[in-house]
Amino acid sequence: MDILQEIVVHKQAEMQLLREKKPSLRQALLASDSGIIAEFKRKSPSKGWIKEEGRASEIPLSYQQNGAAALSILTDTHYFGGSDDFIRSARESGVTLPILYKNFIVDEMQLYQAVLCGASAVLLIAACLSKRQCATLLDKAHSLGLEVLLEMHDEAELEYAGLCPDLCGINNRHLGSFVTDVDTSFRLAEKLPADAVKVSESGISDPATVGALREAGFQGFLIGEAFMRTPSPGESLRHFIDHVRKTTRKQTI
Repeated sequence: MDILQEIVVHKQAEMQLLREKKPSLRQALLASDSGIIAEFKRKSPSKGWIKEEGRASEIPLSYQQNGAAALSILTDTHYFGGSDDFIRSARESGVTLPILYKNFIVDEMQLYQAVLCGASAVLLIAACLSKRQCATLLDKAHSLGLEVLLEMHDEAELEYAGLCPDLCGINNRHLGSFVTDVDTSFRLAEKLPADAVKVSESGISDPATVGALREAGFQGFLIGEAFMRTPSPGESLRHFIDHVRKTTRKQTI
């Protein structure tokens, strides 16, 4: 085999890896007794740096080792201090859990970026997209083997759930004002399709809240800042999950 043939064979192997089915975010949440999507989030537009020194080669793997059902990694650079390379670093460190590509997706090109860096699912935000745009991006994501978490935050956006995303998210944080109210999830939960896999996002810092949200029909809970502000996000996650399980046991007794 000459060098060109060797390169082509290796390239075909690389492409096969990209085509392989990624771990399912939907199935991971349905199978988990905690449902926690632990987020790697270094910065926020409203609060500035949360953990500027946080390493994507360390914290996501620590989340996995400490019981996360799945991960979310911010990839927006300008406002959140993120990067597509953070997902690559997490995968290279040994992360095998589903990873949500967390960004403000407005173009198909970003879906290709998500595939290339190793994400399992992407976030589509109803507030950023017309229903037609959202449907087009959802179909394209599925054609690329990506699941879609479709985020809504008020009654007017609930019609987007009719597009049949893999997961329906309720963001407790208003993306215009950044005001956070967990009651948003409780108010909108019963208005989502009964068979939807529901994810509550933002503003969750109390294990008891997770228990109450699960009672309201949620299977997933996206939490980042509450862990990232601590010295050891992975250990904080483990203690949080322990409390969630204790709370759940008390509710079932």
